[in-house]
Amino acid sequence: MEPTSAVFWIALIQIIWVNILLSGDNAVVIALAARALPAHQQKKAIVAGSVAAIVMRIVLTLVAAQLLLLPWLKTVGALLLVYIGVTLLLPEGQAGGQGAKTATLGAAIRTIMVADLVMSLDNVVAVAAAAMGDFTLLVAGLAISIPLVIFGSSLLLGIIGRFPVIVWVGAALLGFVAGEMLVGDPALDQPLHRVDAMLGISHHSLALIAGGIGAALVLALGKFFLVRHQKA
Repeated sequence: MEPTSAVFWIALIQIIWVNILLSGDNAVVIALAARALPAHQQKKAIVAGSVAAIVMRIVLTLVAAQLLLLPWLKTVGALLLVYIGVTLLLPEGQAGGQGAKTATLGAAIRTIMVADLVMSLDNVVAVAAAAMGDFTLLVAGLAISIPLVIFGSSLLLGIIGRFPVIVWVGAALLGFVAGEMLVGDPALDQPLHRVDAMLGISHHSLALIAGGIGAALVLALGKFFLVRHQKA
């Protein structure tokens, strides 16, 4: 596709727009992971995490169709998101949590990369469709999106500093994404459709219910470990 053509620029705008719409949960993870760092390292974590996330998304997009067909991949991803959601609520030393004084830049970046890798499994399909098989267009669109993701993460980090309850909202969001992801696993397709039929609801409604359960699970586990830590 020629960069001088109108089709190229329309597709480029579509990729940037789709990536902005789909990166809200990723920005939440980046902000939550970076909040535990000293102030002088927070910006480094946001920039490094955002760039790494975009690079991984490019790689994922190239193999998205094959990855999404692998059985149990989304189940493993859902479990990882629940774990990450819980650890982001906990102080250092509890289930891998990161404390405000002892978290490291490397640990924060690893958390960002793992969470983004998992959450991007579905997102990359939309990005790949917008790119229409053009690798140059894909890379350009996602690269332009980097400063937008960084801005969103930085903005959230500032808001979290003023309203700590957003940390719990962000953790619940990860649990919600985990629940929805679990329902989308090809290995569980047939049994879950039987559940749909038994409950008399659509598969989309089941995904929303699973998301709600996932959010509640993350919050409940986070509260449990926090109470146990306070009593120790």
